[in-house]
Amino acid sequence: MIELFPDLPVGYLVMLGALLIPVVPRRLVGPYMLALPVLGLVQLWSLPLGHTVDLSLAGLEIQPTRVDRLSRIFGTIFHMAALLGALYALHVKDRLQHVAALVYAGSAIAAAFAGDLISLFINWELTAISSVFLIWARRTERAYTVGLRYLVIQVLSGVLLLAGAISWYAETGSLAFERMELSGIGSWLIFLSFGIKAAFPFLHNWLQDAYPEATVTGTVFLSAFTTKLAIYALCRGFAGTELLIPIGATMTAFPIFFAVIENDMRRVLAYSLNNQLGYMVVGIGIGTEMSINGTAAHAFAHIIYKALLFMSMGAVLHRVGTIKAAELGGLYKSMPLTTVFCMIGALAISAFPFLSGFVSKSMIMTAAADEHYTITFVVLLFASAGVCDHSGIKIPFFTFFAHDSGKRCKEAPINMLLAMGTAAALCVLIGIFPDYLYALLPHDVAYNAYTVTHVVTQLQLLMFAGLAFGVMMRAGIYPPELNAVNIDFDWTYRRAIPALWSQLRTGLVVADQTFRRDYLARTASLLVSGSRETYSPKGRMGEPWATGPSSLIAAVLLGAFLLLYYF
Repeated sequence: MIELFPDLPVGYLVMLGALLIPVVPRRLVGPYMLALPVLGLVQLWSLPLGHTVDLSLAGLEIQPTRVDRLSRIFGTIFHMAALLGALYALHVKDRLQHVAALVYAGSAIAAAFAGDLISLFINWELTAISSVFLIWARRTERAYTVGLRYLVIQVLSGVLLLAGAISWYAETGSLAFERMELSGIGSWLIFLSFGIKAAFPFLHNWLQDAYPEATVTGTVFLSAFTTKLAIYALCRGFAGTELLIPIGATMTAFPIFFAVIENDMRRVLAYSLNNQLGYMVVGIGIGTEMSINGTAAHAFAHIIYKALLFMSMGAVLHRVGTIKAAELGGLYKSMPLTTVFCMIGALAISAFPFLSGFVSKSMIMTAAADEHYTITFVVLLFASAGVCDHSGIKIPFFTFFAHDSGKRCKEAPINMLLAMGTAAALCVLIGIFPDYLYALLPHDVAYNAYTVTHVVTQLQLLMFAGLAFGVMMRAGIYPPELNAVNIDFDWTYRRAIPALWSQLRTGLVVADQTFRRDYLARTASLLVSGSRETYSPKGRMGEPWATGPSSLIAAVLLGAFLLLYYF
């Protein structure tokens, strides 16, 4: 096969091409946007495994491109996500969004092929800087403040990565981006940097804060790249790190409770995204060939069905102007195609047989069972039922059915429907023909998802989740959809800590004033009065001294000076 642009780092075709969008004639912007990820994918698949691009920078040998099976599967799905996102955004006239989205996609692709920590850092920061414009492009005051918070967190992740790379280089003398042990300050800083982008527990709130505030099309791009790039980085650098297993298990479980009570449907999907990332993190922590394959497969499938769900909610927001569950319902009458596509995405994320989530998530579950992580396996089962409840049932039910909100609107624009239809078709094709996906995986592992035990177990789990939802709805105990603010961990550093610091600062000011008034003032008064008594002309030091004592003191001081001078 002829290699296409072999000396150009993978991802730069999309990234650099995006910068030309402002000068492309208006009627050609759409085709040009679609062509960039297609050409990038052709370039990637024209390069053989083992292909590298090596450069020298300031005396350091860097490797902006390294093609292997792990980077190739992530690069493939990143290009596909960029193509789906570009198709979904064709109706948007804002070129700033188009440039930001494709630069963001290109930098994420380039980061997935980085063979050294410096190249990784450069593209890591480019994803942060470019993606924030997808939030600011909504042009509201809230989007501006949320974007600033998002940018601070993402840049912090980059700073930690740079500090970790420098420390790692000092410790090992190497900048190669390979597997590393958590043994020194460098590896811990890099691990924390990846953890921020992967939305580890207590580091996750930037995701639920930022994604729902992005533009309709921007959220689709955001859902595909930042967190999945972090999953790739953890896969590359920390596969088999057992600390990731409890972290991932926690990630699968806690978002369920927030998603169930959340009213904003895009925020529900953000919590659901966090839940699905947990499966991938568990797979990385287990570290076997089966679990790494499961992580890569699940990331591939997840990018497609999560994009589909965000697309369907974005279409609703685009047409209706709201995404609050309390204000929606009955939209299947106005948006039947969007309803069907949303339901396919909902069934895929629930791991319904013959859809993509079923053939990917099960690999991680199987790996956990094979390695005897019993508690983790039980948590993953619970999380599977939970995601079926909040993303598989709640999202389509409250948006399109539930009750008739009286809202009537047009169906989504044709380009949105084409993007959703393509994503839905991919969910079905991957579910029916999983071997094509398995052929792309990092390791050669024979796996059959369609065993009787697995199919029956999964169907029982889904039916139980559906039954539980139905019973709670009929009994009136399912959390109602209310326009309310749900408190998450970010309340501690956005509200509690500032309030505590304000109280502490007030207390310190009062204590300082009291100290100055009651102690320093009295001490100063005593010192002044004492000094007057001692040093005034009538005081003890002011009285004339006799010649004898004065001479003795002078001689002692002179002797002391001579001793210090000579010895």
